[in-house]
Parts: sequence; C-alpha cells; structure tokens
Amino acid sequence: MKPRQILNGGLALSASLVIFVIPFLFVLINAMKSPQEASQPDFALPERWLFWENFVTTVQTRDYALLLAYWNSTVITVGAITLLVIFGAMVGYVVQRRPSTVTRIVYMVALSGLMIPPAVVPTIWLLQSVGLFKTLNGMILIQVAYGLGFTVLLYRSFIGTIPRELDEAAIIDGAKPWQVFFKVVLPLLKPVTLTVIVVQSISIFNDFTHPLYYLPGRDNVTVQLTLYNFQSQFASQMNLLFMNILLITIPPLIVFIFFNRQIVAGMTSGAVKG
Repeated sequence: MKPRQILNGGLALSASLVIFVIPFLFVLINAMKSPQEASQPDFALPERWLFWENFVTTVQTRDYALLLAYWNSTVITVGAITLLVIFGAMVGYVVQRRPSTVTRIVYMVALSGLMIPPAVVPTIWLLQSVGLFKTLNGMILIQVAYGLGFTVLLYRSFIGTIPRELDEAAIIDGAKPWQVFFKVVLPLLKPVTLTVIVVQSISIFNDFTHPLYYLPGRDNVTVQLTLYNFQSQFASQMNLLFMNILLITIPPLIVFIFFNRQIVAGMTSGAVKG
C-alpha cells in the first residue's frame, strides 16, 4: 500500500472518529450519570453507573410516550418502505424498459421531488381536504411522496444493468408483462431493494420536520419528536435527555453497521450502465 493511501485512510478514520464515535461516546457516558453529574456534561466517567434506572425512568415518562413513539415510527417506516419498494420498482422498470415521451415526463416529475422544496401549507390543506391530516396513513403517504424520486432513480439505474434478453425470453415463453416484472425482474432487484430499505428506513425513522408539520398531537408522537417534547421536562435532568437520545439512536446505528456494505453495493451497481 502506498504512503499516500495510508495517509488518506488514516485521515478518513480520524474524521470518522471525530464526527461519529466521539459524540456517541459522549451521549453514552452522560446517559448513565446521575442528574447532578449530567448537569454539566463532559467525558468524565460517572461515579455510579445508572443505566437501568435512567432507562426505566425515560421509558415511563409521560405514560410510556417513548414506546408509543416507537410504535408510530415503526408503522410509518414499514408502511412507507413497502409502498416505496413496490411503486419505485414499477416506475423504474417502466421508465427504463419503455423509453418514450411519456416515460421521460414521468421520470422528470419523479426526479423533481429531489429538487423542488416541499410546500408545507398547501400539503397541509390537501391532507385536511382528504381527511388524512394528523393520521399515520397521511404521514405514510407524505414519506412516500418525498422518497419516491430517490427510489425511482436507484431502481432505474439498477434495472439498466439487467439484460433485456431476459424480458424477451420470458415473453417468448408466454409470460405476460406483469409476470415478466414480478417473476423475472423483481427477484433480480434484491441488492438495490435492500439498499432502498436500509437508506429510506433510516431516513424515515429519523425524520423530525415532516411529523412536526403533518402529524401534530400527543398520540401521534414519533421518536424524534420525543426529544422536542422532552426538552422542557428534562431541562434539569440531562441524564434522561441523553438516555432518550441514546435509545432513539441505537436502532438506526445497528441497521447501518450490519448493512453498510449492501448500501454501497446497491448504490454503485447501476453507476456504469443505465
């Protein structure tokens, strides 16, 4: 390995340590302290480790609001990911396999979601008109709308690497268009599907602004909104606030650690062709 490569690798590891590891250790240490020790957060180890006590207190706060937030965030994430995978794969397949003026317009409309900023007030008005404001179903559709452009982009690029001969052979054997997609193409999309699931699930689970705008109400709280709602209550108990941060950080962190290679593979697989 060349000295320059070693230097670049060392710089990358150092930057990762400063940006990701050190803040996580800071939160972890202060989440296990007493209120008096955590009142001035630092890297000093606690005199007495209070992980379980702080954990139980945080979970029980506001009638187990954190558990309700986990349930709401999980429902929103699973519902949105399911629709994103289904519709993203379908749109990406049609746009890639059937180029025409119509499909180009559809593709540009889908990509416009990556460039045009969301209009909050008209969206709220639309949700109120159809009776989906302050509902989990409405929040699922919002997440699908905001994530569909990126999903279609990934699927279209990946489908471009799949030979058209597979589609033609299936059609010759008598397969209908929907059978070609679901039985021939869709099983080959596992790498990019896993990438979409991991990337979008982390994004949706950690979303703060959209639930704040479109999902108000105590019963509609999500995991990120618990931090916003608990700030005043935990102002004198920073250890509980840090514990709350820790509890909502661990699930996405575990997903990223175990699936980071699949994320890179799925996002680069269509980079050459498509």
